[in-house]
Amino acid sequence: MSVHVPEKLGDVCVLGLGKTALSVCSYLAGLDASRVKSVTLFGGSDAHAGEKTAELEALGVRVITGTDDVDGAFDICIASPGIPDSSKLFLSAASCSKEIIGEPEFAYRESPNKWIAITGTNGKTTTTALTTRILQTADEDAVAVGNIGCTITDELAGRQDSEWFVAELSSFQLATIKRLHPRAAALLNITPDHLEWHGSLEAYAAAKERIFENLDPCDLAVISDLDAYCRACGKRLDERGMRVCHVSTQDPKTSCAAFVREGVLVIRRNGRETELVRKDDLKIHGIHNALNALAASALALEVGVDPVSIRHALLDFAPLEHRIEPVKEVSGVLYVNDSKATNTDAVEKSLTSFSGRGVVLLLGGHDKGTDLTQLATAVNRVCKTALCYGAAGKRLAAALATEKEKSASCLDIIEAPHMKDAFDAAVKAAAPGDVVLLSPACSSFDEFSGMAERGRVFKQYVYDLAEREGVLS
Repeated sequence: MSVHVPEKLGDVCVLGLGKTALSVCSYLAGLDASRVKSVTLFGGSDAHAGEKTAELEALGVRVITGTDDVDGAFDICIASPGIPDSSKLFLSAASCSKEIIGEPEFAYRESPNKWIAITGTNGKTTTTALTTRILQTADEDAVAVGNIGCTITDELAGRQDSEWFVAELSSFQLATIKRLHPRAAALLNITPDHLEWHGSLEAYAAAKERIFENLDPCDLAVISDLDAYCRACGKRLDERGMRVCHVSTQDPKTSCAAFVREGVLVIRRNGRETELVRKDDLKIHGIHNALNALAASALALEVGVDPVSIRHALLDFAPLEHRIEPVKEVSGVLYVNDSKATNTDAVEKSLTSFSGRGVVLLLGGHDKGTDLTQLATAVNRVCKTALCYGAAGKRLAAALATEKEKSASCLDIIEAPHMKDAFDAAVKAAAPGDVVLLSPACSSFDEFSGMAERGRVFKQYVYDLAEREGVLS
């Protein structure tokens, strides 16, 4: 492992006033004056002085709020991921800075060894958590960082040389990378999401693909073969002479591959196969989760983890909160929290997890304005009842009704003003053996602060129902 010599940073500008910006400022404030001359935070026009800004000022950070105009001269600017590169704040900061980067790029420059990076529209949190669990099962030091909830910069000060960073990276975070070079990286899928931020699906896909930008033939790119954007990206990687592990539901017949054969997860590396576990023995259900497990296993094998540790970790790994999370069975009905499903593709994948059971689906929330055609087809094919609620409820119900008429399905479509009303109707609609699934296809901001609050409120509804029904465990 090469010895890393930290760069001098000089005068530093930080953009934003959220978790990422606060983490970066705190870290910078703790560095030696020979590396950092000054730290200035610009919170943006919507930011206001308060407890957070006072804490930063106490650390020696100059804080500017209430404006998108950045003034001064900075050696480097570190932008929070929620600030689009087309925004006035970002462009103003770029004009005053020799260089502008994001937080993952900054963290990589501070500590560049032993990185694994994972992105995709859906499944990246599960895959990141599972990859980390596999490494830990093999007695490797590893921590999940990035979009999964633990800011990368928070982990820098105490990082050991032996520790792996398993980084979940969003399209926002990848849009500003320059040197970030993981040892292995995965792109799980690309479906429409965050188009209001990127401007187009093509721009969103290009940001995701940047995860492979600095890889060389000694590294491994793990990529799905199951959507057109990933297939095109895989072809470009092949043309670069990269080592590419193609992930699919069937054997892609490539020298490096991760796939399902006769119900068993299989990894092929340079023509040599490793059989892992049966798909049906995983605690995380659905073919999409089998693909997540394959991607995590391929990444782990690449960095030296033994197959026995991978098998143990795969069989032990349970669903994460808000991701097809079984809550409780009440009166023969299983209640499942999939609040993380904030786009239509995630819901379609979730619906593959309940073969043989009637599905009563809760859909709704803040309307992202995405096309509902494929979702409507999947819901009419799989579900017995759909409860459409919130700001998007009416448009969801209309799309489902149009598809119901075309397909002559038996789907029962019910509109409800709020999630609680939808839940109460779902309880009445469900019969023993059914699943009541919260998988909303929408963001939560019409009723809740985020998908986590929405999921926990749903779970509380279930616990309250269980108490009324006398279900104690």
